Amino acid sequence: MPAGHARYARYARYAGSVTDPTPASSSDATADADGGARWAADLRLALALADAADAISTERYRSADLHVSLKPDRTHVTDADQAVERAIRAGVESERPDDSFYGEEYGDDTAGDDAASDEGTGRVPRRQWIVDPIDGTANFLRGVPVWATLISLVVDGVPVLGVVSAPALGRRWWASAGGGAFASEHGTAPLSVSGVRDLADASLSYNGLEYWREAGRLEQLLTLTDQVWRTRAYGEFWSYVLVAEGALDVAGELGLEPYDMAALIPIVEEAGGRFTSADGEPGPWHGSALATNGLLHDDVLGVVARSLDTAPEVIPSA
Repeated sequence: MPAGHARYARYARYAGSVTDPTPASSSDATADADGGARWAADLRLALALADAADAISTERYRSADLHVSLKPDRTHVTDADQAVERAIRAGVESERPDDSFYGEEYGDDTAGDDAASDEGTGRVPRRQWIVDPIDGTANFLRGVPVWATLISLVVDGVPVLGVVSAPALGRRWWASAGGGAFASEHGTAPLSVSGVRDLADASLSYNGLEYWREAGRLEQLLTLTDQVWRTRAYGEFWSYVLVAEGALDVAGELGLEPYDMAALIPIVEEAGGRFTSADGEPGPWHGSALATNGLLHDDVLGVVARSLDTAPEVIPSA
């Protein structure tokens, strides 16, 4: 955790326990030789929770009486966001009562509770479910179908499974450490990143110029866009699952929270890609994301990476 970057200081206890961007950075997150069976029961639960979330969100999507308000950070929240998070939290409390929970709308149930972290040391809770009930709230409330529920289980600071469910698109993506990454639409198919090796042939999604400008990193982004074949800003979760599918080669974004990223990391990595912060740090704890097919990761970091010590605060998107 870069010293002095106050916005992400509260995640220092999480980031300090992660030393490598791969699932093997934690002994408990090491992929099993039997193809991820260690996480099979948790993945089944996550998929069932996604089913429950989809039932709530689709009923409220494009509803005439959708209630929308502004949070203190000036991002939108709807009654659907809140209802989905409550339902997922209730499911976790019922099925995994010893696990902790962190959601966008109602926060971290271990915040300030040393008893819930590693014997009072301030480290990350051993098992924590991290949820974004509706990633892409602004799209949801405007009737744009690019939104999804993101569900992740994080063990010792490392995301070991992730589910991304986008019912308005009729799509779902999921992965577990050692178990591969998959997507469903008209059936289930494994995911694999692209084989593009040169930036000149790469397709990039950067998810909004304003965040790069506010962080003082617009010049780095523009340098990168000059080196790649094609640029777009697909937004939200969509950029990262497209990397996992091999349709995109690079996706990067600033101004993020752990619930924006945790579910995406296993999906990208199990598809053969790499996922770090924009400065190469592991885990979802550093406020930014860089996902690539792996082959291009170091080249992209060579263009955009820098210390975040003096970076201005970036307000996250909805």
